[in-house]
Amino acid sequence: MKITLKGFTEQALFALNIFIVFLLLFGDIIVVPYWLQPLGRLHPLLLHFPIVLLLLAMLLEVFRFRKSNTNEALYQKFTSGIFLAGIFLASTTVIMGLLLAQEDGYSGTTLQWHKWSGVSLVFISSLLYWFRDKQWYNATLAKVTAIITVICLLVTGHYGATLTHGDNFVLAAVTPVPEKVTVDQAILFQDVILPIFNTKCLNCHNMEKAKGNLNLADAASMLKGGKNGKLFIPGNPEISLLLERIHLPFDNEKRMPPKGKPALTAEEMAILTLWVKGNAEIDKKVIDLPQQDSLRILATAFLGPEAPMEEKYNFSSANSETVKKLNNDYRVISSLDKASPALAVNIYNKSIYKPEAIQELTAIQKQIVFLNLNGLPVKDEELKTIATFENLRKLNLNFTSIKGEGLKQLTGLKYLNALSLSGTAVDFNSVKQLLKMSNLKELSLWRTSLSDAEIGQLHKMGTGINIIVGFKDDGNNPIKLNQPRLNTAISIFKNTLPIQIKHAINGVEIRYTTDGTEPDSLQSPLYNQGIEIKESGTLKAKAYKKGWYGSDVFAFDFLQSKYKPDSIAFIVAPSEKYKGDGPKTLIDDQLGTHDIQNGKWIGYNDNMAFFMYFKKPIPLQSVSVHLMKKVPSHILLPEELEIWGGTSDKNLRLLQVIKNQMPVKDEADAFIKLDATFASQPISCIKIFGKNFKKLPEWHTGKGQPAWIFMDEILLN
Repeated sequence: MKITLKGFTEQALFALNIFIVFLLLFGDIIVVPYWLQPLGRLHPLLLHFPIVLLLLAMLLEVFRFRKSNTNEALYQKFTSGIFLAGIFLASTTVIMGLLLAQEDGYSGTTLQWHKWSGVSLVFISSLLYWFRDKQWYNATLAKVTAIITVICLLVTGHYGATLTHGDNFVLAAVTPVPEKVTVDQAILFQDVILPIFNTKCLNCHNMEKAKGNLNLADAASMLKGGKNGKLFIPGNPEISLLLERIHLPFDNEKRMPPKGKPALTAEEMAILTLWVKGNAEIDKKVIDLPQQDSLRILATAFLGPEAPMEEKYNFSSANSETVKKLNNDYRVISSLDKASPALAVNIYNKSIYKPEAIQELTAIQKQIVFLNLNGLPVKDEELKTIATFENLRKLNLNFTSIKGEGLKQLTGLKYLNALSLSGTAVDFNSVKQLLKMSNLKELSLWRTSLSDAEIGQLHKMGTGINIIVGFKDDGNNPIKLNQPRLNTAISIFKNTLPIQIKHAINGVEIRYTTDGTEPDSLQSPLYNQGIEIKESGTLKAKAYKKGWYGSDVFAFDFLQSKYKPDSIAFIVAPSEKYKGDGPKTLIDDQLGTHDIQNGKWIGYNDNMAFFMYFKKPIPLQSVSVHLMKKVPSHILLPEELEIWGGTSDKNLRLLQVIKNQMPVKDEADAFIKLDATFASQPISCIKIFGKNFKKLPEWHTGKGQPAWIFMDEILLN
């Protein structure tokens, strides 16, 4: 008997249906062997073919009984063939899906709906195929069964998309985005961390499809962790699985989100890192963080600005032409907001200031709510004019020439809530009359002649007023000085680099070293006018002052590079994802950061090799390669670093070899400079070769995979 392709496929289709029934009955007790798992994972790849074929077959089936098509042999054969191919592939896809569902991380009602709608699709379409040539099968039945098949196909596809891409995948683009919670209302986990998980992680780590048994849909599930243990260790970002996985190279199969999924932005990665570092608190509010805390700043940018307290003003806007005329080089008038009639006025340049600068503002006196006269020679007489600015809310008179006699003029300003008198000659009697102002909430009095006792009296009298007097160093309550700062961020120089060290507090003594040792308050050099850096090294500085604790050590690395090649040619091309700005990345005098995505790094997942050429020979005696070591992210130093030099790329000799050991498990991240030194000699061409560690050790999450080499600068001296 001759076996045809159609006949064989029909028999195979029957066998596949039986196998599907077998998997449905015994799927919970059978174990899928590891070598069969790749077959199950082909499910998402194959499913598109039966969808197209079955839709086309159902369309042809609807019109099959038309007179023009009934006697058309080609139409009938084509319809039958397309239908059979679609069901056969659908059956194969269902079997793959049932095998895939045996793996960890697949559960929930969505999976069950997807599973049974897919199985129903195969069974219904198979029955339709086997009965479609019976005499009782007519046009009406063809249309009804085609519609049922298409409905099953759509339902199966819908639940499959939900499993793969999450809820509302189709309509997400046109669904209104819910407004972000403002910073003053936001809970750190609920409104910042969880939305990052929802957009970048929830497709694979939800209740229905918890890859690795990890569900990130809520706090309780997240804290439970997955099959690899806890997701993070609060307060320890260095040993937290979450941060390790999101910082892996893109090509690493363990990187999260995986290749092909929307990647976390640098800001989102920083938010997660800082949140874990800050003990990963679940109920903490964003505004509970310090004002200058890095996590608060990033969360604010993520959420949008804090909701402003919108004040309603009962006055109309000033004439725009008047405002335009009053604006000049020393007086700037601006609106608080485009829709607000309120104006802010700043007056500058004490050398040309005259009282007329304030008197001229009477034309807009109703609209002025903020007036800044800081550092100007304003006298008490001018306060009489300022008192006519009836809607004034904030007045800055810091370091002006007022003595206090005119302050009584300001007591009639019923809206004034902030007044700054720091650095002025006001006395206790002139200030105390301000305390009867019902709306005054803030009064600045630092660096005035008022004694501590008088300030104490004002505190008692001015209940509800925040009196700011600054810090007074009496030597009895020492606090730690903040670190000194440099006047430059430049770290790579050619011959010399002049630098200055500064500190914000007057009278601070700065001690420093340039040999890598810790500075102390007695033996280390005392900083005076400036320092001239002449060679590579580390500057360390520390601030001291009597009555204060010494600051933390400030450290800054300086790298000398006297020569730059005229051209660089890669022998082995770096990774496409980590090629920076090409060869010039290696000599642009800019060091990379811990962010490997910032375009400042050249990355290799193999051996590295490149030439550096010079039009004229240089007297070279050292070559330094600046590298990153980040063990959890697979970034290691090269196993061997070879430095070659000579008169041309055809005439090179080995100058030095630097060998590195495989790092240990908990080795810290670091930026490392590998130095090759040799006798000075004329060099026209340098070849740098780095041998990569081909296999990461057994204790590493990427065991057996090749390491990465990341470098950002070549220094030649």
